[in-house]
Parts: sequence; C-alpha cells; structure tokens
Amino acid sequence: MKIALQRIKVNEPYSFSETVDVSELEQMDNDIRHIGEVNVNGDANVDKDLYHFRIRIKGTMVLPCARTLVDVPYPFEVEVYEQFTTASYKASEEEEIHFVDREVLDLMPYIKENILLEVPLRVFSNDTQIEDVVPEQEGFTVLEEDTYLEQEAIQHEKFEEESKEKVDPRLSSLKDYFNNNE
Repeated sequence: MKIALQRIKVNEPYSFSETVDVSELEQMDNDIRHIGEVNVNGDANVDKDLYHFRIRIKGTMVLPCARTLVDVPYPFEVEVYEQFTTASYKASEEEEIHFVDREVLDLMPYIKENILLEVPLRVFSNDTQIEDVVPEQEGFTVLEEDTYLEQEAIQHEKFEEESKEKVDPRLSSLKDYFNNNE
C-alpha cells in the first residue's frame, strides 16, 4: 500500500481505504495459520515536514487452539497512529517518528507489524473438546475427571494397605516385642 506524499499535501486531510493481502505473514515464524486480505482505511494530515497517519486495520486470522490445536478464527480490529517525516533531524525512535527518504510512502511494513502485535498468546476453541481430537492412542487414554478421581482413590487405598502390612526390615525384630511376655 503505497501513498505519494505529494497527494497528501494536495488533498489534506487525505483519506484512504484499501484491501491488502498480507498472506506472507503465514510464512513467518508465528502462530498465524491463515490470514487473507485485511481492510485498511484511515486518514493523513501534514504539519510542515511531519505526516500524521491514523490507520484502522480489520480482518480475521486463523490461529491454533491452545488445548486442541484445531483452527480458531480470530477477528481483529486495531487502530494505530504513525508519524513520518521527510526531515532526517526530526526522526526519532523514542517518539516513533519514522524517516521517509522518498516521495512515496509504503505503509505495508507498518500494517504487518501492527497485525503481528495483535496476535494473542493463546486462543481457545469453545466448540471442540479434547476427547474429539485425541480419543485414545497407544500408551494413554483420555479419562473423564470423575473416572480419574475414582482410579486415584483406589490406588491410594491399595498403597495404604500395602504400607500397613509391610514392616521395615530394620525394625523386624521389634514387631513381636509386645507379644512376648518375658
């Protein structure tokens, strides 16, 4: 998405609206499984050598569920403010004023950056249960919580019984101490 700086000066305030393809974000090392086109609109103003942009980005990305790894559509909408300047001495990282050394400004890197900032740490699918995805495999089974608690109680009882019956070999000579009336 490229905008000529001269067009902004002539048509101030300059408004724009476009649908852009950001599908290359899928190839990057992130959780985005699919993202198609996103709607980008906004407006720009000029104050001497400083260009102020208000950009609204809206779209849907597909992310993996944190529990089951199934695809979860995640709609997002973000509004960002970016500042650009053609004067190199006004550019500043602390104030986030970006230097532009050409007559055409490419907004795509800033759009992609802000989309990546919107990716949440985790998403969860409300429709899918873990039993639907992983019912049983070799070496493990998925149990209901009640079944698991019952099995744990049975194992605990067995352990208690075994520990009562066993006598520490170091103390075996004392086990009959009170039984002998000598």
